[in-house]
Amino acid sequence: MPFLLNCDAAALPSQYFDFLIIGSGVAGLSCAIELAPHGSVAVITKEALGEGSTQWAQGGIAAVLAPEPFDSSALHENDTLDAGAGLCDRDAVEVLVREGPQRVRELIARGAHFDTEPLTGELKLTKEAAHSANRIVHSHGDSTGREVQRSLSSSALGSTGVVIIENTLTVDLILEAGRCVGALALDASTNELKTFRASATILATGGVGAIYKVTTNPPVLTGDGMAMAWRAGANLMDMEFVQFHPTAFAKGPSHPKFLISEAVRGEGGVLLNDRGERFMAKYHPDAELAPRDVVSRAIATEMRNSGAEFVLLDLTMKTAAEIAARFPKIYATCVAYGVDPALEPIPVSPAVHYMMGGIHAGLDGETNVPGLLACGECACTGVHGANRLASNSMLEGLVFGIRTVESAVKLKKLVNGNHHEIRPSLEAVSASPEYSGGDAPTSTEIAEAKERVKEIMWQHVGLVRDAEGLSAALSILNELFLKFGKPVPTREAIELANMINAGWLVTRAALEREESRGAHFRSDFPSLDEKWHCHLLLREENGELVIERAAVH
Repeated sequence: MPFLLNCDAAALPSQYFDFLIIGSGVAGLSCAIELAPHGSVAVITKEALGEGSTQWAQGGIAAVLAPEPFDSSALHENDTLDAGAGLCDRDAVEVLVREGPQRVRELIARGAHFDTEPLTGELKLTKEAAHSANRIVHSHGDSTGREVQRSLSSSALGSTGVVIIENTLTVDLILEAGRCVGALALDASTNELKTFRASATILATGGVGAIYKVTTNPPVLTGDGMAMAWRAGANLMDMEFVQFHPTAFAKGPSHPKFLISEAVRGEGGVLLNDRGERFMAKYHPDAELAPRDVVSRAIATEMRNSGAEFVLLDLTMKTAAEIAARFPKIYATCVAYGVDPALEPIPVSPAVHYMMGGIHAGLDGETNVPGLLACGECACTGVHGANRLASNSMLEGLVFGIRTVESAVKLKKLVNGNHHEIRPSLEAVSASPEYSGGDAPTSTEIAEAKERVKEIMWQHVGLVRDAEGLSAALSILNELFLKFGKPVPTREAIELANMINAGWLVTRAALEREESRGAHFRSDFPSLDEKWHCHLLLREENGELVIERAAVH
């Protein structure tokens, strides 16, 4: 498929920056702030600053901030490797746990406020599932993401040389002789197309949660970064590994579905089925503190066996004052929706939460496309393997967002000020189903198609998968692509094309991996199979999809 829009990019209004960052969450803003001393920086964000996933994070940031023997980098590394089900790249994990504590301290120095002990002033550290020590820093109990987003947004807005461009949807990357030289974007307020050119282009666009019917992610996460990188010829990796959070509030709003933090179970909350029985011990020796994929599938099994729409998370052993002090946002939201956690259990069920796969990136953000870097959730360094350890996500954004800076500065030096010679072209081919054209769809048809994609992905590419369902999903996504794969220049139409593209890639990778590992569970291949102890690398060759097995390092 060619790039989404057929237009002469060279004839469009254009701005030049040294560094172009697409995305305004923890990874993108961390990168922007550190890049500011090295040149001009533009941060393009689809909506208002900070409307991505970062602000929704509740639990906190995992980092070794307690001295030995209470915690160590080796313990954090082992916990991450264990959760990743054998597919974590050790070098990436070592970088994460080694550099993480300093990145958190820098965040505090920039003005982020985390909860502290009232007498000593030391950081409060809590424990979450699959962690062997208390190492989770948090803010206002359960509003860590909002505080991180606030502090980074404030720092970025106060950084000389950083320009924030809001309400602008990046459509595609611009290539010149195989090199990324910027991006084509749509101003959502005027529906005008424009180009942004840069020595280094950095994708920090987040995950794919909005391609699923039930998700904790905000609606903006339509897989744009992964889809546009794929169209530009970037390799993707581990796209089959979509993480489900076990405990989303089952009666709350669906966009995003309100998250009941894993820290609630870390603080003593227990899971009950519809008969009021604790059930996690029969699925895993760590019971409620088992890895997320185990807890999610256990809940799904209990729901399926009983026909119930949810299970119950019981925190009634705590008083209202205790719950409100530790989890003020969760407590207030539950009460607002008619459930007092101090008096009755919270109804919960699994929801799509995080993408472990994405654009294949090195430890410094480098991709196989010259001039293009990626960091945060849209990137895949191999750090999470088949299943992300709780609260490693914002840490990943901080660590690898800042590590991308060095690569970006090198790209600027390589270009050496010759940006005026850039003559962008939109020539590229990617391995997706062919588009047949036709009449432009209506807004109603686009909205209905978006809902159909979400339903297909939830039904066939969700917690439990099999070849029949995955093949059915591919067939339907192919049909949708024929009608919607070549969009008109509107946000809704472009998002739909990206959703179809991203969903197709996730589904194709899930069909390829014939085993069950981490967040990927195949009912027709329910066992772990060592012949699949590998990453799946997706690349394009002569317009065809090629899936290669790549070694785990």
